[in-house]
Parts: sequence; C-alpha cells; structure tokens
Amino acid sequence: MPDSDKVLCWVHFGDLHITQAGEQNHRDFLALIDKANRYFAGRVSFAVLPGDNADDGAEAQFRLVRDAIEKLSIPLHILPGDHDFHTRSLKAFHTILGAQRLPKSIVVDGHRCLFLDIVSAGAGGPDFRLEDAQLDWMASELVHADAARQKALVFMHAYPSDLRAGADRLRSLLARHRVACVDMGHTHYNELANDGRTIFMATRSTGQVEEGPVGFSVVAVNAGVVSWRFAPLAASGPLVLVTRPADHRLIIDVNSPDQIVRETLAIRAKVWSVDGPCDVVARIDGGAPIPLAPHAGDPSLWLGSVDVRGMSEGPHSLTVQALDGDGGADLDTIAFLASRNGRYAPPPRARDGSDRDAFGGWPEKGILGTQLGPNRNGRKW
Repeated sequence: MPDSDKVLCWVHFGDLHITQAGEQNHRDFLALIDKANRYFAGRVSFAVLPGDNADDGAEAQFRLVRDAIEKLSIPLHILPGDHDFHTRSLKAFHTILGAQRLPKSIVVDGHRCLFLDIVSAGAGGPDFRLEDAQLDWMASELVHADAARQKALVFMHAYPSDLRAGADRLRSLLARHRVACVDMGHTHYNELANDGRTIFMATRSTGQVEEGPVGFSVVAVNAGVVSWRFAPLAASGPLVLVTRPADHRLIIDVNSPDQIVRETLAIRAKVWSVDGPCDVVARIDGGAPIPLAPHAGDPSLWLGSVDVRGMSEGPHSLTVQALDGDGGADLDTIAFLASRNGRYAPPPRARDGSDRDAFGGWPEKGILGTQLGPNRNGRKW
C-alpha cells in the first residue's frame, strides 16, 4: 500500500467512571465493546481508554474494567486519569487492569503514537503535571519521528492547558514537530479544537455524562489529514468516515493538496459494516453520484478522484454514503476548501493548548457545542 493510502484508525471509548456492576455506564461499556468487535476487529489499528476508568481508583472497579476489556478483540492502550489516581497510587491501575507503564511509544501504520501519564507527578485531583524526564523522552521520540518521516500523535488525559507543570514545554514540542493531533478524555463532552498546527480532540465520557447519547469516537489520520466522528451506540448499519480531503475546519497543513484542494480531489473514506458488501458513492455539493471502489489492500478503504480545476474557489461539501447488503445506510459529510493558488485565510488562533481554539458545535459529527461537563458548564463531578 502506498504511504499516502496508509490510514491510522482508532476507536476511543470515553472516560468510563466505573463504580459498580450493572450500573448504566457499565452496561453501556459492555455494549460498546460488543459493537466495536463486530465493526472493527481486524479493521482498525487499536482502541484507547483515555483515563478515569475506575471512578474512585478502587480495586473492585478496576476488576470490572478488566473483565470488560478481556472481551475486546482490538489492541487496547490505556491511559490513567485523575480518578484512577484517587488513592494517590496507580498500583491497581497497573496490576489489576494490566495497563502498561507510561510514557510509551508505538509505531503503527507509519505513525508514531506517544502515550503520556499526566497524573503520577501530581498530588491528585486535577493536579496534572508532566515532569522533565517524560518531556525529555517525548522530545527524543519526536526527533526520531521526524527523521523517519512519521506523523506523530499524542494521547493524554486532558488538554495541555490543564497542566500545572510542563505546559509551556509541551506546547513548544507540539508546535516544533507539527504533531498532527492530541487525543484526550476528561472533558465529558465531544469537542474539536484546531490551533492551526495540531488538532485537539476530546470524546464524551461513558459515565458521568450530561449531553447526547452514549457511543464512541472513531478517528483517522491519512496523509496528514485528521478526521473524527462520534458513533452513537444505538446506530445500526454501516459506519462511514471521510479520511481525505480535510474538512476546512481541520486544516493544519496549507501546503498539502489534501487539505487545500487545487487540481485533483482525492477522495478516501473508511467504511465499516457487519452486513456484507457495501455500495459506496460520493457527491460534491449534492451533485451526481461518484462511484468509489475498495482499495485492493484494505477493503474497508474506499477511493475515488475528481478533477476540480473548473470548480469555484471556496468551501464545497463532500458527502460519502454507503449502503450495505442488508439495506442499512450511513453517510459522512465534510466541507473541503478549493483554491487553485492555495490561498487560505485561517481564523485567529489562541495557540495555547486549550479549548479557546475549539470551533463549537458540529452536530453532523456528534459535537453539540454545549460543553456540559466538569471543565465548563456541567456539574462538578
């Protein structure tokens, strides 16, 4: 498979906050695992738990999480959150849950993924910190990623701006090495932010949630393009995620023809289904259907291309729709930017590693924009 067609994909289960067996979030997590197995086993790179797995950091709660994830058929990476550190120790997190010690780095599908621990150096609660040793390690990993021409991604429990130590150096590393995205939990609500270089993404929690239906997010990085959507548990039929080109809200590389489209629109979409073969088409601005074909090396990746030299400059909608063998349907829509000379006027950016660069609601992707959670407008969990 050409490097440009390698898609790093993962499933993000939001903060679990598991308390007791049979509670709604426990039942929901088991159902989400079952759905993820049916849709994604062997078809995504890995899954992520972003922290706050056990609500009180209790051994019995970690056992419930362990028993649930033993049913998961996808490689799993687990982060600690402040609730996991409630006892001021991560011993049960490691010994019972079986979570690996962090930081750690993996290279998968041509990307370097860095998993950070922002709780151990703190005093508990929201005292998030990155100590020098972990930042030194991260700097070395990013240098190696640059040398190998690998896109780097970071996984941590909260926004960089939530750090009480290490925030400035972390922001500098993200900017200097053009880290494509930072995937997080903690907020309890879905949110995307773009500082012009890095996409920050948070997925709503599975427990202690105040907005919208339960589900998981599906994320992809394809030729430097970051794509994201939330998939509710109750949804059936196929699941579609456009992985190229970039939505104009997620442009982080103005020199890429997949982020500012000039002459040829390369269409890439991941389509997952449990009900047999799919018929997949694309439409630009609601126009005639453009048939897509499955990739020879990855049948869940669908491809097409369109000459757009006669297209007017500015944003245009791209919708990819899939119909499965059982009559189920799904679609994903983005708005790409066409510009023959590559001109782009980005919005003002705060660039402080916070939600100040979030762009509000995006209902089609599952982002309500209400920020109902402990960081903003919700209850103080």
